[in-house]
Parts: sequence; C-alpha cells; structure tokens
Amino acid sequence: MSRIELKNIDKYYGSNHVLKNLNLTIEDGAFMTLLGPSGCGKTTTLRVLSGLENPQNGVILMNDEKIVDAATDFFTPPDKRKLNLVFQSYALWPHMTVFENVAFGLRIKKLAKEEIKRKVDQALERLQILEYSARYPSELSGGQQQRVAIARAIVSDPELLLMDEPLSNLDAKLRMDMRSEIKRLHMEMGTTVVYVTHDQSEALTMSTHIAVFFNGELKQVDTPINVYTNPANLEVAAFIGTPRTNFVEGRARYEDESLKVDTVIGEYSYKEDTFTGEEKRTGEFKVVVGIRPEQITISRIKGEIPPNSIVGEVYSVMPSGSETLVEVNVGDTRILIKLMGLIRLSPGEMVSLGFSPESFTVYDKESGRLIKKVDVSDSDIK
Repeated sequence: MSRIELKNIDKYYGSNHVLKNLNLTIEDGAFMTLLGPSGCGKTTTLRVLSGLENPQNGVILMNDEKIVDAATDFFTPPDKRKLNLVFQSYALWPHMTVFENVAFGLRIKKLAKEEIKRKVDQALERLQILEYSARYPSELSGGQQQRVAIARAIVSDPELLLMDEPLSNLDAKLRMDMRSEIKRLHMEMGTTVVYVTHDQSEALTMSTHIAVFFNGELKQVDTPINVYTNPANLEVAAFIGTPRTNFVEGRARYEDESLKVDTVIGEYSYKEDTFTGEEKRTGEFKVVVGIRPEQITISRIKGEIPPNSIVGEVYSVMPSGSETLVEVNVGDTRILIKLMGLIRLSPGEMVSLGFSPESFTVYDKESGRLIKKVDVSDSDIK
C-alpha cells in the first residue's frame, strides 16, 4: 500500500499550462478518483504519477520517499515506483493465452515457475476468470479482456494501482458489473488506487475520495457524499449530479447570527452551524441556491395548497421507466424534479411543489463559493 503526496505540480505542453500548482494527498489504501470533463488535467496527473510524464515544477512523495523533484531534475523511473497501470485499451498480447498475458511481467522478473503459477491463478480467481486461463484474447468478450488487463496489473502486488478510464469501452451493463468487481477488489486487496474518469456515476459509486478538476486546477477533494451533497463551488455543483442541480437566484443578508435568503420559491433562514466558514458579507448580496431534483416533492392541486409549498405549471414530463423527470415553471424559473416510478402528469397542469430547505446549498453568486452547507450526518441523507 502507498501514501502519495503531490506538491506544487506544474505541467506544461509547450505554452499550454495543463496542471496548475496541483497539491493533492492520497492516503494509504484510498480509492481516489480524479474526476472532471475532458481536457481538465486528470489523465496528465495520472501520467505524472506513473512517470510517463515529468512535471516542470513540483515534488511527488510516495510513502514519504521522494520520487520526483523537478527543481533538481530527479525523476524515479516508472519501473522503480512500485505501481502498475490499467489503460482504456486492454493492450493484451494477441498471441499469448490469458495465463501467459498475466504471467508476462513475473517472467521478466524471473520468478520461479511455481510462484508464477500461484500468483497468476490467484489473480485470475480474484477476477473470476480462472476458467479462461488457456484462452486467447480474441476468444474473450470485452469485459473478460478488461478483467485480464486488471489481473495482469494486480498480479505483482503493486503498492499503487493507476487506472485510466478502464471501463469506457464497455457497454452500460458491463460497466456496471465491472464497477462492482473493481470496488470489491479494492476492498479485498487494500491497495491504493488512483482512478481517472469523466463519468461521475463511476466516481460516486466506487471511490473513497474524489478529486474534481477543471482547467488544470483542483477544485475540491472530499468523500463522494460530500462532493455530491456539498459541492465546494458553483462550477462543481453544475458538474456533479444526474440530472442537473436546480439553481435558483436570490438575495441574502447576515442578520443576528443567521443567514436570511429570499428567492422566488420562498424565504429561508439558516443558523450559523450550517455556515462553511466563508467570510461574511455585509449588507445584502446576491446568492444562488442549489436544489437537487430528487429533494423536491410534487402534488396535484386538490383544494388548499399544502403549507410550505408553491404553485407551478408543468412544462414537460419525461418518463424513463424507473423514474420520471418533470420540469415545472415557477414564474420565470424552471424547476427540475426527479420522481421514482411512472408519474402521469400533463404539460400545462398546475401542481404544488414541496421543498426541504435544510437540504439546500447556498452559494455567493459573486465568488461562486459555498456559504451554506448541508449536514451530511442527517438521517435522510445517509
């Protein structure tokens, strides 16, 4: 297992500043996912960690031992970093059997035949493909080939396992199956894993921690529940979550150790224990309230409007089998609601919307930073 520290890492490709003063700590045994849109720097971070690329500035430590120091041109070769990689492409030798592909690195190290067989069989059994050991890659499905690639990466018991979008070539069902297998594998082995993806579902379901990147900068590092529930800024909040988060603009002020927020969907007051520690603004200022679609209830209007509800007009209804997405216009603001199951509503129908203000996040519109957070220890969020 391995603890990794990246300190003040800068990486340029010509004049393109790809990684900008990156500081990131990956704890021993963590499953750290590097998440972000294409071109944000997550794969470059992985390549710098692996030694396939060298940064122009910064230091990298592995278990408190320096493996990169750009200031002195010290770069430990990839084969000395006690790590293995799994790429998007399977990169299997077509003329070798599954057993021979997985055993290849061990044979290079000149291990005894009995030791090689023991380690390879153990790796194949962990990935549930021992029965295919005599087959060639062309005789395997895509999911089976990816399992072989992962078996080859873990067979030498690396301290650090780097995975660069390993599931992107698989269909939806296989991706789901492999997520479960990789998560199980991590729990069994306890190896430190750094995993690159642009798929937030993968990040949220598999990781112990997520690092969110935009334009070469690290925007947030936290547990999956905190990244989802309390995005650090509006940029992260707009990226995380499927379907998208609702953003409702309003005005706010600090008053009597409380935050008073006024929006088109209501007026709310939050106590100081929900503040994030951002410096308090004086006077009235603009805010953006973040509301997850699954945290809103919707009801047909039958008589009186329920308390703490507002009236809106259904704009569109999008059923997808297990869930239904409904867009509702409240004045000039459109609210997206996610409901479980098939819901029969019609465009133009008047409905009432119910909210849980404690589940709202509030952002300072000027800085974009989170100023009011959600308590993730709440039993409704667990």
